[in-house]
Amino acid sequence: MSLFADLKKSKAGVDSNWNPGFDFSIARSAKRRSISIEIRRAEVVIRAPVAVPEALLLDFLQQKARWVQQKIAEQTQRLESVAPPVAPVYTQGTEVVFMDERLTLVLGRGATAAIRRVDQHLHVLLSTRSRLPDAQQIQQLLMRWYQQQALHILTAKTAQLTGQMGLVCSAVTVKATRSKWGHCTSRGAIQYNWNILLAPEHIVDYLVAHEVCHLRHQNHSRDFWALVASVCPSFAADRAWLKANGARLSL
Repeated sequence: MSLFADLKKSKAGVDSNWNPGFDFSIARSAKRRSISIEIRRAEVVIRAPVAVPEALLLDFLQQKARWVQQKIAEQTQRLESVAPPVAPVYTQGTEVVFMDERLTLVLGRGATAAIRRVDQHLHVLLSTRSRLPDAQQIQQLLMRWYQQQALHILTAKTAQLTGQMGLVCSAVTVKATRSKWGHCTSRGAIQYNWNILLAPEHIVDYLVAHEVCHLRHQNHSRDFWALVASVCPSFAADRAWLKANGARLSL
């Protein structure tokens, strides 16, 4: 029996006025052949093939509603139990993490704000014309520098791995996202969260492997994880590290 037939058969008991009681989004992909519900950080996404009617997706969600609500409650409780990261104080001599390195801030002043790395030091020039507090200027300059470095490093790592695997990535972008470390679109574009540069380099490499493998498998099937393992044997430990420590990776 086809996927559509299975869903249509189950529709007999669906309440047309049913309200799930939680927000969700629908993500469609031409490459997808099945429907799944993904819940991350208490956010619900239904992933589905392009041709599946929305009514059938809602039917599927209603069937899984009790499980979804349970997962949302569990993840919400877990998120609320994690203490928010303490905002760092950036002053002369403060050390910042850059993958496996620690860089020391060297502060100065000039007409124009700028930031430049020299060996193990980050020279941060604060603008005398800015009305922003020093701490805010420093943070903005650091974020801009990390974004630039992330785009360069992650583009290079992605190109190296796709070349090794015979895959094609159409574009690499970086962005600070609240709930995701990476995303691979059905068109072969990969977006990374630039805060990953605050993690050890082997975690960065795991993230690249994860997203590059999505160029071949737009899902989290056994075949996908087998492919990840083939290029990143430590993926299970790296994934666990990111899950446990990811909330603390921010400037």
